[in-house]
Amino acid sequence: MIVQVGTHCHHEEHEVELERRLLELGLVEGAKVELLHEGLFGRDPIALKVDDMRVALRRREAASLNIEIGGEA
Repeated sequence: MIVQVGTHCHHEEHEVELERRLLELGLVEGAKVELLHEGLFGRDPIALKVDDMRVALRRREAASLNIEIGGEA
């Protein structure tokens, strides 16, 4: 489950833009996330199942997500 999107202390404009893009893709706090696939070279990009949709992200973009593992209720 996504606990936090972005760092919430934006030092640079690209951090604000990345957080906005992730939120627009549906990567919001509380969303359930499952890793579906990793790319062959450098394991990039990665495919995620976010609630009922699929999203592809670069690893550096996904690093902006704080995720809790095993939070099934």
